[in-house]
Amino acid sequence: MSSTNAMRILRSLGVLFEVAPYPVGDEHIDAVSVARTLGVAPEIVFKTLVARNEKEEPLVFVIPGPSELDLKKAARAAGAKSVEMVSFKDLTPLTGYVRGGCSPLGMKRRFPTWIEEIAMVYDRIYVSAGARGLQVIVSPVELCRAARAVTANLI
Repeated sequence: MSSTNAMRILRSLGVLFEVAPYPVGDEHIDAVSVARTLGVAPEIVFKTLVARNEKEEPLVFVIPGPSELDLKKAARAAGAKSVEMVSFKDLTPLTGYVRGGCSPLGMKRRFPTWIEEIAMVYDRIYVSAGARGLQVIVSPVELCRAARAVTANLI
């Protein structure tokens, strides 16, 4: 199995992680479907969302698969007036990742990142490894360190 940018970053920092591959078809697969496919609780499979503030600056939010990002809480966490999700067409040019394979690690540039604080109650969480069909299982504390992320109430 080839390494992704996210996996290389984790390795370079000495972070222990596991890789969880899953089959992907042509259809869009969301975090809850990934959890079902992997046979794990949806609450521990986190999705990476990319938004912009009122100054058009990219922001990254990592939340549990079944949850919805609360844009007001996201703006508060980011110290922004407002936050809006980026369009799907803008995701790849901005991050280098495709929808369904967006990781908080290894984007084209490092963007400010927040992880939903509930992640800290788990020993390990699943997050995209940066490719559709591939998740990394990692300590949320180590993910925060690797992504230079902070935790916040986002949902």
